[in-house]
Amino acid sequence: MGKSTQPLLKRCKALGINPLVMGYGKVSKRNQKETVRRKKSEYALQLNEKQKVKFIYGILEKQFRLYYEKAARKSGVTGEVLIQLLESRLDNVVFRLSFAQTRKQARQMVSHRHITVNGKIVNIPSYQVKIGDVIAVKESSKTSSGIKTLIAKNSNRPAPEWLELDQEAYSGKVLALATKKDIDYEVKENLIVEYYSK
Repeated sequence: MGKSTQPLLKRCKALGINPLVMGYGKVSKRNQKETVRRKKSEYALQLNEKQKVKFIYGILEKQFRLYYEKAARKSGVTGEVLIQLLESRLDNVVFRLSFAQTRKQARQMVSHRHITVNGKIVNIPSYQVKIGDVIAVKESSKTSSGIKTLIAKNSNRPAPEWLELDQEAYSGKVLALATKKDIDYEVKENLIVEYYSK
């Protein structure tokens, strides 16, 4: 299945996501108003939760299932490990460090070889960062007016506790792996686990 071409705000509303989570500016009260719908089945709730998380991280079904299978094999609570794996993606870390306004922009920065991990260029958005990794904007890209403008525009967004940001050096360090309390959206990860464990 390909990417959804549905307008972003419409998709956010259908999945119950605040567009601020996706990195999109101010939201009017009209967008936050919830519509009353009939009660959803258990399957519909599980599917909606999975679709929501897939949409937030911009991942297609096959890759998302692989993340779930990897999380199921690791020790710990499967749902929490799944969220940890998704948060540890390089494109997400670039977004969390405020080097990009959205995860889509972050993915593009990584793909276009503007980001380094421990001094080496990494152009794979799904690259898994580890504790102690230093993520930075490539030296030659730091002088780019487009990159400077983009980072300056997002400088007021604080980095989460599990990341250490050095705004002047355009770099950040992974201090720990993300936990559920570090994410800025509501998720019932147990529903995703139930969906896949059938």
